[in-house]
Amino acid sequence: MAVRTEGTPCWVDAQLPDLEAGKRFYGELFGWTFDPDRDDALLDGRRVAGLLPKRDGRMPTTWTVYLATENAGTLAARIKAAGGQMVMDPYPVGPFGVLALAADPGGAVFGLRQSGDDDGFETTGEPGAFCWMEVYTRRPDAVDTFYATVFGYLGRQADADEEGRDAGFDYRVWSPPGSRTGDDSAFGGRAVISDDFPAEMPGHVLVYFAVADCDEACETTVRLGGRVATPAFDTPHGRVAVLHDNQGARFAVLSEPSGTT
Repeated sequence: MAVRTEGTPCWVDAQLPDLEAGKRFYGELFGWTFDPDRDDALLDGRRVAGLLPKRDGRMPTTWTVYLATENAGTLAARIKAAGGQMVMDPYPVGPFGVLALAADPGGAVFGLRQSGDDDGFETTGEPGAFCWMEVYTRRPDAVDTFYATVFGYLGRQADADEEGRDAGFDYRVWSPPGSRTGDDSAFGGRAVISDDFPAEMPGHVLVYFAVADCDEACETTVRLGGRVATPAFDTPHGRVAVLHDNQGARFAVLSEPSGTT
């Protein structure tokens, strides 16, 4: 079983009001099949995500990213000491280990996963699999301090010119502790909720999946009853779009820049 660096993404799942409709949507969009005995989505037989029935209608329909930890109880205490809060305290889930839900000082909710016999992702970064996470916040200074304190994230401020953005562009790229900061080690980033976003949008985590063709993924999403929240646009890292599935869960897709593999 692989040892994952604490704080790095190790799993994603979505709780959906209509599980079968969700399986049809993501099965066609990403080519997923589903384990008949559990809630795992499979890409060529390898675990890539979880789809679960939504048990509480008051909870939002959303994708959740889980960060690896060797001890969820100890990490929960660090989260509270650093200004975050526990949405759901650590609880055992049989072979899946121990899970918990937490929120950073800006309100973005993320999961914790203390691995058991099942160690989460079996593949990432290829079409149909998780590839990136972004924390969106209105409190960047507090959030930067929180993740550096709790997880030891090494941050690198993105260069606005290199990203083709305005001078006020504020984006922090995260690499795990013990690595060198840079694109090779980066697993996610922190973005700011600017005036371009709806005033009511809270802090949140956006989960990215790799796709072979971003524009085709947008077309497929609409055909399957979802919608495009942010139309496809080019970045130095690939073509990106933000989508909603046919039940409202928000996620992003990324295709590699032209000419790369």
